[in-house]
Amino acid sequence: MESEERLAVFLDYENLALGAREHLGGMTFDFGPIADALAIRGRVVVRRAYADWSFFDEDRRSLTRHQVELIEMPQRMGASRKNAADIKMVVDAIEMAFEREYISTFVMCTGDSDFSPLVHKLRELNKRVIGVGVEQSTSRLLPAACDEFLFYDRLEGVEVPEEGEPTERRGRGRRGAQGSGGGSAKRAATAPPAAGDEPVPSAPPETAAEDETPRSEDAGSLEVLVAQTLAGLQSSTGGSVTASVLKRTLLRKDPTFSESDHGYRTFGDVLRHLAERGLVELSAGPAAGDPEVSVPAHGEREDAFALLRAVVTESDGPVALSSLKNRLRKRRPDFSEKALGYRNFLQFCKDASAGVVDLRWDEDAEDYLLSA
Repeated sequence: MESEERLAVFLDYENLALGAREHLGGMTFDFGPIADALAIRGRVVVRRAYADWSFFDEDRRSLTRHQVELIEMPQRMGASRKNAADIKMVVDAIEMAFEREYISTFVMCTGDSDFSPLVHKLRELNKRVIGVGVEQSTSRLLPAACDEFLFYDRLEGVEVPEEGEPTERRGRGRRGAQGSGGGSAKRAATAPPAAGDEPVPSAPPETAAEDETPRSEDAGSLEVLVAQTLAGLQSSTGGSVTASVLKRTLLRKDPTFSESDHGYRTFGDVLRHLAERGLVELSAGPAAGDPEVSVPAHGEREDAFALLRAVVTESDGPVALSSLKNRLRKRRPDFSEKALGYRNFLQFCKDASAGVVDLRWDEDAEDYLLSA
């Protein structure tokens, strides 16, 4: 536990929210994928977001569910208040770097190059700095200044809509529709989707508003949750992952996680069951009862296409795009189109339609259908 990284997260919320809305097809910013990505990298002990929250009234609910402290910085008192949120964020970060030595990593969620001097100063103070920003609204100067930079649109769980998608199908992260400070993501579209559109099932507004679950349905099964977390740890650390580290990371993602809820007595029983199914591999670890866990080696893109074709072929008829990804993950829980270089699942299927499967839009189903 003592070797764990302690992370402090600072969000320049206006930069992120407007960047997602303007450059990611009008989608609403969702902190969830960032929280999951950081859970793999260490223990988050501070989460703060800075903005004039009167402009992001609905967003506050989502951030509160993720235990983010909202720092109110009103912007209605004239031009002198223009950079108030940025200045407050810098002051708090520097103060924390001096006063809380146990914080080893600072996560600056912004694409604004004005924060580059702060990043340099934190690194001078022997702090590791991770940046997070929307790719198209991030200055080229900022990623180079950080120890690591994560583009929000490339994170697992962020479904970037295709260009030309109807606005009613946008603004959906993996946790469903959430309100936005602007009206662009809420407008309904009456025209049917064009050839490049990815349909996303609409949820009733009351369902979205009442949803308090911070984890997606895709990651709902134990196999998918373990495999995705393990793959992320292996990619992030570049080394071996022990069962104890894996369990600790699962608890960071979901503090209520318990193997007993899935019918297992211990976490070791979970790993042995997954190993028997070929979903993980176990080997001797540094301590008795704490084995090393790894994801079995898979091929890259061609292997993923073969998996897609196998799942589609096994079906009695055409398979709807909206249910296909879950079927793939039942066969291979660590499947991720983003790991293969695709922005979203539709883009992966479009690439596969060049000789692997047939892809067509069906007006009656209001969905893409795939057949072998």
